[in-house]
Amino acid sequence: MASVELSERERSVLQAVIRSYVETAEPAASRTLARRFGFGVSPATIRNTMSDLEEKGFLFHPHTSAGRIPTEKAYRLYVDELMRIPPLEPVERERLANEL
Repeated sequence: MASVELSERERSVLQAVIRSYVETAEPAASRTLARRFGFGVSPATIRNTMSDLEEKGFLFHPHTSAGRIPTEKAYRLYVDELMRIPPLEPVERERLANEL
């Protein structure tokens, strides 16, 4: 998949929405994201960014008063580009090498 043109803020907000939704199974609200992830911007700014992500097909808005949920397109981008897998500790790497 070719790299998608998203701003750093869009990428950060999308990653936060996905993490929040995966952990809670609830639509992510802008105020919750602003508090939990410390973006340093107002909930209104996050709401605008979420709206932009919705227009680009990454978020879905189930109804007017709800937060947003990730789309399949969002999960694909997350897995392909945004997800960070921490490196293995040397002890864990050695254990796996021995098992293989």
